[in-house]
Amino acid sequence: MTDHLDLADDTSLSVLSTSDIAGIDITPADVVDVVEQAYRTLAAGRSANPRKLTVKPEDGHSVSYAMLGRDGVRNVVAIKTSYKHGLHEDRDKQHYYTSLTLYDDVTGLPVAMMDCGRIGSLRTPAVSALLARELAAPGSRSALVIGTGTQGRLALPFLLTTLPGLERLMVFGTHPDGIRAVREQVGAHFPGREVEVVTDLRAAAGAADVVVATAGPRTPANVEADWLRPAALSILVGHGIAPSTLHRADRVVATSAAQMRVTGTDMADDDGRLPDVDAEFPEVLAGRAAGRTDDGQRVFAYNSGLVVTDIALGHRFAQLALAQGLGTRVPLWR
Repeated sequence: MTDHLDLADDTSLSVLSTSDIAGIDITPADVVDVVEQAYRTLAAGRSANPRKLTVKPEDGHSVSYAMLGRDGVRNVVAIKTSYKHGLHEDRDKQHYYTSLTLYDDVTGLPVAMMDCGRIGSLRTPAVSALLARELAAPGSRSALVIGTGTQGRLALPFLLTTLPGLERLMVFGTHPDGIRAVREQVGAHFPGREVEVVTDLRAAAGAADVVVATAGPRTPANVEADWLRPAALSILVGHGIAPSTLHRADRVVATSAAQMRVTGTDMADDDGRLPDVDAEFPEVLAGRAAGRTDDGQRVFAYNSGLVVTDIALGHRFAQLALAQGLGTRVPLWR
């Protein structure tokens, strides 16, 4: 499948703002489908996802990333940039900017430049949901989400999309507004489903088949390996689970082993070592690598988003936005 847009010329660029992107309706199932296709295309060798570049000052007050990639199904080349300032501050005092610029590699014309915040906020829980679908133990019925920020608020609707058999939905958070938002998101996508707010994290972790850690770096949550049930799947997106969950896992799966070595250093042991990755997730989806090799294994999954998923989802948003006449044409190269 190759989708091309009616692009005007090579001197101007469509800019899609935060509000443009926010007004586009898309379901969790649609997002999961786009993200899964991006992974499968990468596994087939038709896409390119080079290692991200990272810049961080010595005092760690900010971090920036640059990611270049190519989607071989949509024939789109793109670069994503991400900059966060104030990492030692509370969340409301931080500054965060991320953008995605897309080019059509058939026509050679620019597609759009857009705010990438919503794209990332949807792509990441979709990946976690795919990880859960492929790696959770058969018959999994309970899930615990740690954190109620952007990722925590969307985690449960996406998990229910790929694991509709989940019966017990738990969330651990410290912000009342975030907890309320979690319930609202679940109610919007799955009316009638209840979310249980837990305060005893150890007991909740021991009752969960799937644990998704999405909290920020200042979270008090720190689930240890021996809190988990024998066949549990733990998925790390942000913070909330201890390094022991990785080092004592029976099997380790990463979206990218190279990215885990770069961005997962906070999970290293006292010697600064990270365990080897047993399988990369694109290979699992392609059927060339096993995710879970035994129903009783504890599996650790590292979710560090790949830019090919941002490109695919960003292109889908660009299609929907430009078809609705959204965006501003900027004569950037004139």
